[in-house]
Amino acid sequence: MTPPLLPLDPLRERVLLFTLAGIQFAHILDFMVMMPLGPILMQELAIDAHEFGLLVSAYTFTAGFAGVLAAMFVDRFERKRLLLTMFALFALATLACGLAPNYATLLAARGLAGAFGGVLGSMVHTMVGDLIPFERRGRASGTIMTAFSLSTVAGVPLSLFLANHFGWRFPFFLIALLAVLLLLIGLKQLPLLRGHLPSAILGEAERTHPLAAMWETLKNANHRRALAFMALLMLGGFTVIPFITIYATANVGIRQDDIPYMYLAGGFATFFTARWIGRLADAYGKVRVFRYVAFAALVPLFVQTHLPPVPLWIMVACATLFFILVPGRMGPAMAIMASAVEPRLRGTFLSLNGAVQNLFSGIAAYLGGLMITLEGGRLIGYGNVGLLAMGATLLAIYFVGRIQMNTTLPAGKAQAGGN
Repeated sequence: MTPPLLPLDPLRERVLLFTLAGIQFAHILDFMVMMPLGPILMQELAIDAHEFGLLVSAYTFTAGFAGVLAAMFVDRFERKRLLLTMFALFALATLACGLAPNYATLLAARGLAGAFGGVLGSMVHTMVGDLIPFERRGRASGTIMTAFSLSTVAGVPLSLFLANHFGWRFPFFLIALLAVLLLLIGLKQLPLLRGHLPSAILGEAERTHPLAAMWETLKNANHRRALAFMALLMLGGFTVIPFITIYATANVGIRQDDIPYMYLAGGFATFFTARWIGRLADAYGKVRVFRYVAFAALVPLFVQTHLPPVPLWIMVACATLFFILVPGRMGPAMAIMASAVEPRLRGTFLSLNGAVQNLFSGIAAYLGGLMITLEGGRLIGYGNVGLLAMGATLLAIYFVGRIQMNTTLPAGKAQAGGN
């Protein structure tokens, strides 16, 4: 039997988490930067709103498909090599976006970037689950979640600056360069992880059928409950999030030029609160803190979808509360998900979880779009979208209590660096 995983010292743990957060930052920024680039791309490529929508959705749906595909093989490989291989391919796909000569090739490149990016997200959380003890997993997930904050408060404004001054291709060049730098750091700082492999567990022979791990994961009732919980959480957020900017300009009366203030304030606040929520989850229980944060998130979900015309500072304050609490649920939620599965199936399970996240975020946005209309320059029906999100959140609060958590780390020694 292989020896137990050696614990990381505090400094090594912080370096590892910030390396993983950097990888998470790169692929989240790659997804987020497309939306504010919309007007520039529509003009430069002579495309309409529908064609631009395909550029955005291509990333999400290929990420979901890749998550299902990855679930067939992710636990058959050493974690570090698979993560960095996917990251290298992601960097190439993002570079291809910047080099795309026309709309068709850009659409294909966005699909490839989504496929590799979708696997990256689940692999990052898999390594957190494998390396970080249960009692610190909430704080670790909070650190990873700061990638969203940094992409909002720093990455998107910088990318827009480059696009406005040098052209729409340069944000993709920036992300590809960042990915290469993080790839070099990852090669040195991330440990080898083999303890989850069948050959490392009681001398088992490696699985031969690619669907074996997926079937073993899905036949577990606890795993199915956890995936249903994540689907509800996506419905409780992404029905609302894609239309915040439209509602703010059409109904609240905020100028388009003032929209960045909402994201700057929200991103800056969540940079601190994501880790704070993670620490609370470790100290007081992941399920308990998730429920408190999710219940508190009902307030901004209602307010954000029912706001009348208000001054900019009120809108910024409401948006900041929204960013703190609605995405803030994901820190304890991902700590719960990483702990809902035994270590040998964690990669498969979290790949399926990533697929569920991408699929249901797309479904949620589609449902939200069906429920709203633009009439006379105003968005109609957004309040009902908010009520739907609140209902899904309440169901998630109930569902989370039915998830059983595994608090063990995988067997096997983590080897620092190396190949």
